[in-house]
Amino acid sequence: MLFETAGIEVNPLIPPLVALVISFFTSMGGVSGAFLLLPFQMSFLGYTNPSVSATNQLFNVVAIPSGVYRFFKEGRMVWPLTWIVIIGTLPGVLIGAYVRVIYLPNPKNFKLFAAGVLLYIGVKMVRDLLSKKKGNANTANSEKRFQEMVRQRREKITGPKTADSALPPVIKVTHFNLNRLSYTFYDEAFDISFWGVFALSFVVGIAGGIYGIGGGSIMAPFFVTFFGLPVYTVAGAALMGTFVTSVAGVGFYQWLAYVYPNVSVAPDWSLGILFGLGGMAGMYFGARCQKYVPAKAIKWMLAAIITVTAAKYISEFFGH
Repeated sequence: MLFETAGIEVNPLIPPLVALVISFFTSMGGVSGAFLLLPFQMSFLGYTNPSVSATNQLFNVVAIPSGVYRFFKEGRMVWPLTWIVIIGTLPGVLIGAYVRVIYLPNPKNFKLFAAGVLLYIGVKMVRDLLSKKKGNANTANSEKRFQEMVRQRREKITGPKTADSALPPVIKVTHFNLNRLSYTFYDEAFDISFWGVFALSFVVGIAGGIYGIGGGSIMAPFFVTFFGLPVYTVAGAALMGTFVTSVAGVGFYQWLAYVYPNVSVAPDWSLGILFGLGGMAGMYFGARCQKYVPAKAIKWMLAAIITVTAAKYISEFFGH
């Protein structure tokens, strides 16, 4: 099948299958999988012009709602955190989209930039996993108690209709204003700065807009590493933030296509929707299975994928 905007020809079954597999695993950590679909499109499909970023965000728009729905159904959405992410990343994503088109059209330079972003996140995640700081104790305790509760509920299952019964609400927001956000997760309290999250969201939004993954996709690892929040509580908020900013990103790229008609900026709608359909299934089942996977395993998985991808990009940059 020929995708005219992308300028590539590929079997139409490949995009949804690749997106399904990637999204199944990455959605467990609150990442849509777009950051891995980008190197797949650039390196394996040969899709390297600026519109690949817009196509990647179109994937987010189609795929993410199913994962968010699953986390919402299980009562694991921290809505105030979601709103802060959206408010902070939205303007950043729009700025990032502009920078991508005007200052980073060369795919070689773009790959080096992407490698820098991914490598930084990967190193931070590894350091966090190897850290023995006491400040991480409440996070570890809450994650272990959540896993224990899931295990106990599985042992009590008596029939197929109760096999996936909704978990009781485990997140309770205790304080939220323009200064602080506090919530509890299995009786462990977590308190973060409103403006700290906002500032980080804005900066990360710019990087996400350039990379074409939406700001929220990069926020999940930052929540885990910088703010010490449980991965089980941030995945839904990060995905929702990615969805909203990606909607804006796709619209902005489409507008830029009219402003710069000689540059391939608008998304390849057919390719983006095919990726999105696979991602929709992958995210739903990934969000559904997340509670059965140990938090540490999820974090190591994300750290490994991110670091390997960054290393590959750096190798390609200096190898040409």
